Amino acid sequence: MNGAQQIKGTVNHKKLPKKVVFWRAVLVTIGAMLMAISLECFLVPNHILDGGITGISIILAHLTGARLGIVIFLLNLPFIYLGYKQIGKTFAFTTLYGILILSITSILLHDVVIVTEDLLLDTVFGGIILGMGVGIVIRYGGSLDGTEILSILLNNRLPFSVGEIIMFFNFFIFATAGFIFSWERAMYSIITYFIAFKVIDIVIQGLDESKSAWIISEQADAIGEAIIARLGRGVTYLKGEGAYTGDDKKVIFCVVTRLEEAKLKSIIEEFDDGAFIAVANIAEVRGGRFRKKHIH
Repeated sequence: MNGAQQIKGTVNHKKLPKKVVFWRAVLVTIGAMLMAISLECFLVPNHILDGGITGISIILAHLTGARLGIVIFLLNLPFIYLGYKQIGKTFAFTTLYGILILSITSILLHDVVIVTEDLLLDTVFGGIILGMGVGIVIRYGGSLDGTEILSILLNNRLPFSVGEIIMFFNFFIFATAGFIFSWERAMYSIITYFIAFKVIDIVIQGLDESKSAWIISEQADAIGEAIIARLGRGVTYLKGEGAYTGDDKKVIFCVVTRLEEAKLKSIIEEFDDGAFIAVANIAEVRGGRFRKKHIH
C-alpha cells in the first residue's frame, strides 16, 4: 500500500444530518422545477435558448421532435459520471437528482400554455426564473448543466479559465441557434443568458453581501475600539512590517455588511484620514461572531 492509499484509508467522511439532507433535497427540487418552468413556459416555445448542454438539448429536441426533458437527461449523463469521478459522490448525486427533477418537470409542462408571447417579457422573466433555479441548485451543492463540469476538467489541461471555456462553447451554441431558428432569436438568447448569469450570482452570494476590510493606521487601537463600540463588529489585530521603512505595523482586519461600509470608512477617517484601507467583496461568511443585522 502506497502513501496515498494509506492517507485515503484514514479519512472519515462525516455524514450530513438527515434534516440537512432533507432541506437540501427540497431546495434542489425547487431549483430544478424553476428551471423547467423557465424553459417550457417562457423560452423554448419562443425558440429562445439557454447556453451549455441545455442549449444543445433545445436544438436537438427541435430537430428530432423528441421531448426536451428526455434529451437533457441523456446528454447530461456522461458529465454526471465525470463529476462523480473527478469532483465527488455528493456533487454527482445532487446533480443527478436535480437533472432528473428538471427532466420530469419539463415533460409534465410540455403541453402547458405559455405565459406570454411577448418576446421581451419571455426573455427577461425566463432569464430571471432560470437564474434563480440554477443558482439555488449550485448553492446547495449540485449543477443542472454538464458544461460546467466539462469546463472544470478542461481547465486543468488548457490555458483558459472555466469562464472562458464556457463562453467558447456558448458562442457556437448561439451561432448554431442563429442558423436554425433566426438571428433575432439568437440575440434574445444571449440576453437571456446574461440575465440568468447575473441572477445566479445574486442567488449564490445574496443581496446583502459582506465586505472584508484591511486597515493600516497609527491609530489602530482607537479605530478598532470604535468599530467594536459603534458597529458592533469584532476586529482582529495582525502584526505587519513595512517593506520600505521596516517599521512595525498594526493591521486591523474586520468583516462588515455592504450597508455598513460607509459607516466604517467614516469611523476610520475620524481618527486617521490618511489611513490605508483595502476593501473586498466576500462571497460567504461563516462562524465566529459575525452575524448579518439590519441597520436602523
